[in-house]
Amino acid sequence: MPPTESTVLSRREALIKLLRLGGVSAGAAGLGFWLSEHSARPVAALAMNLKRSHTVAADLSLPEMAIIQGDDPAQLARSAIEELGGMRRFVSRADIVLVKPNIAWDRTPEQAANTNPAVVAEVVQQCLNAGAKRVIVTDVSCNDPRRCFERSGIAEAARRAGAEIILPDPARFKDVNLEGSVLSNWPVFDPFLNADKIINIPIAKHHSLSGTTLGMKNWYGILGGPRHQLHQKIHESLVDLADFVRPTLTMIDCYRVLIRNGPTGGNLEDVLLKKTMVAGTDPVALDAYVAKAYWNLDVSALPYLQMAAKRGLGTYEFEKVRTRTKTLS
Repeated sequence: MPPTESTVLSRREALIKLLRLGGVSAGAAGLGFWLSEHSARPVAALAMNLKRSHTVAADLSLPEMAIIQGDDPAQLARSAIEELGGMRRFVSRADIVLVKPNIAWDRTPEQAANTNPAVVAEVVQQCLNAGAKRVIVTDVSCNDPRRCFERSGIAEAARRAGAEIILPDPARFKDVNLEGSVLSNWPVFDPFLNADKIINIPIAKHHSLSGTTLGMKNWYGILGGPRHQLHQKIHESLVDLADFVRPTLTMIDCYRVLIRNGPTGGNLEDVLLKKTMVAGTDPVALDAYVAKAYWNLDVSALPYLQMAAKRGLGTYEFEKVRTRTKTLS
């Protein structure tokens, strides 16, 4: 029986309340619930000029979104992956997996401008345990890459977990036709062109121009060239990038949330400790959910969400996707 409008509304309110509360205490009882059935998103056909989908087949027995709360960032990542079917659902033996955190800024983990290093390390380990041939961790930083990779803690944590760390190298950018509505030929960092699977691990942050920077905005980190020019049509460029990459899995790090003065941050007073992971296979729903829950931003304030839905990249009606929540004790 299809859900009524009032049922969908109550689910939406419950999800928003859950994420806004955040910061769960240790020992809280675990809980899990399913939301409405949602039709599987069609897997896009392979496009020309290196544009291809890295997604996996939909499974109606599994959630499309997992919301996990607890005290340990690595455990949050591990639990989210388990709820979504385990890493072997996403990574096959001998895959080359690219893990894409946000490593844009010369900031410490406490400043919440970059992805939590413990989350990155856990995802790397999960990929290797699933049989990945190589796991690459990289990003095209805004500040000096070497300082960003080291000061964020991501390079050391990922290296210890067994990842190959690749700093952006001008010689490794290739001009690619992105075939987008506003993005055509653009330099793309070549590790993103050669991976079998791509896992997107952004951190939830405020953004002075786009309102938030979440999963889809994190794809700016595959590009070289004058990226600031893309801000003139930021919403269109976000959708073009998301259509080009089509990730295997998205995991939004909400352990620490940069609630204002993003994307660079720097002031600890702008950081909220939410101790949450929001992960799933519908990147549009994930962005819509986190933006609404932390910044009260609807699709009307974030045009890229509606554009992405029209492009077939997912749904911004996050209350309609199959969702599982869990609180770790």
